[in-house]
Amino acid sequence: MTRRYRVAVVGFAHMHVNHLMSVFSATNRVDWIACADTIPDVPELVEAPDTRAWNLRQAREAIGVPKVYTDYREMLDKERFDLVLVCSENGRHAEVAEAVAAKGASLIVEKPMAAGLADALRITRAAQAAGVELFVNWPTTWIPTFRKVKQLVDEGAIGEVWEVKMRGGSLGPLSHNAHGSAGTTAALTGAQKGATWWHRAGTGGGAMLDYCGYGAYLSRWYLGEGAEAAFGMKANLRSHYASSEDNAAVLVRFPRAMAILEATWSCLDHGAPWLLVYGDTGTLAVYPFDPRQLVTITRGPGTEPQEVEAEPLPVGRENIAGEIIHHLDTGEPVHETLQPGFNLEAMAILDAGIRSAASGKLELVDDVTWRAGY
Repeated sequence: MTRRYRVAVVGFAHMHVNHLMSVFSATNRVDWIACADTIPDVPELVEAPDTRAWNLRQAREAIGVPKVYTDYREMLDKERFDLVLVCSENGRHAEVAEAVAAKGASLIVEKPMAAGLADALRITRAAQAAGVELFVNWPTTWIPTFRKVKQLVDEGAIGEVWEVKMRGGSLGPLSHNAHGSAGTTAALTGAQKGATWWHRAGTGGGAMLDYCGYGAYLSRWYLGEGAEAAFGMKANLRSHYASSEDNAAVLVRFPRAMAILEATWSCLDHGAPWLLVYGDTGTLAVYPFDPRQLVTITRGPGTEPQEVEAEPLPVGRENIAGEIIHHLDTGEPVHETLQPGFNLEAMAILDAGIRSAASGKLELVDDVTWRAGY
């Protein structure tokens, strides 16, 4: 008999919760038991697509989660789960993860792992102490081109890699469903956006954690080594209703390479690839939202660019839900980028960038303080 898994959701702050619920439902292997949101530090002012009230409504009406608790701790006391999806604001990840792990449930934390390295270590230790499994979800893990880049790098297709550049961004986290019509996030006022956790520094909001996080994990993955130091900068250029930054950058030093991580919430069009990987004999490029799933290889003046098509992901493991259920069914390891040890390495890069933006100085990534703690 095929096993079914009891699943819950804690946190509706992050709009990725909608995709997670959708793909887990599509497996027909989960029983939705209950859900609960965290309590925001200030109330949101509007219910619009991707706001937390709207996301919670999707859980009830579109997904059919039968029970909604107002207190997630009460939910954890009263119900039993195999797996909990954590999509709270970044600043609450550690608190929620500790509570979930203490009840014996495994958990998926939506990216980034936490608001800082100290919280990421709290999450990891909580899972280890409770003997439960911890996974961190990065949406780009499920895009074939990003995996193809890793394969090409490992095969030496562009020689030794000396730089990774990742530029991620949009017009902000509440712009993705905007079509310019009434009732969409395009119509939100500055005050309404500013009341969401995304635009509040104290809740783990801001462009650096949002998009530089992608660059941190991808550069760590492609280069295959831990980083040494980082220099970060934040700026609030177009979102003056917010306490968090809408643009950021982190420059990362690896032992044999460097990475440039850029993030923006004020970009109409990047006009360039999202991802560039530079090697001794060529450059790999991935363009945003390319439906053809192509990696472009260039080798210098006078040569024609080469387009390499990425293979489809393994059948049944094309998304986070399939990957996790396959793992739970078979015991086979999950993809490297979901694993907690790897994500601590990525979080250490991001944490150094955050500290550097505050200090104005180059900050160490791989230092004895966090190594000893892990």
